[in-house]
Amino acid sequence: MDLLIILMLTNFLKTVFIIIVIYYGFKFLARYLFPMLLDKGIKNMQNKMYEQQRETQRRQRSPGDVTIEYNNQNGTKKSANRGEYVDFEEVE
Repeated sequence: MDLLIILMLTNFLKTVFIIIVIYYGFKFLARYLFPMLLDKGIKNMQNKMYEQQRETQRRQRSPGDVTIEYNNQNGTKKSANRGEYVDFEEVE
């Protein structure tokens, strides 16, 4: 009889321990891992929408339109020194 009580108590403690481990594991995932995954997913969706919008704008242009597109994916800015303004006069 004593052995049966000890076995039941051991199984009960194992079950409580497993429940506690699962609880704190889920709490850890919810606090740290899920926000990182969600942030990465949102950034991917933003990039896809941005690319889709650019493609739509490219298709809507009429032939002969002049457009300048900058590729800023490398993250470096070029110098703002693009020359100086020169005033001119018309000669008749």
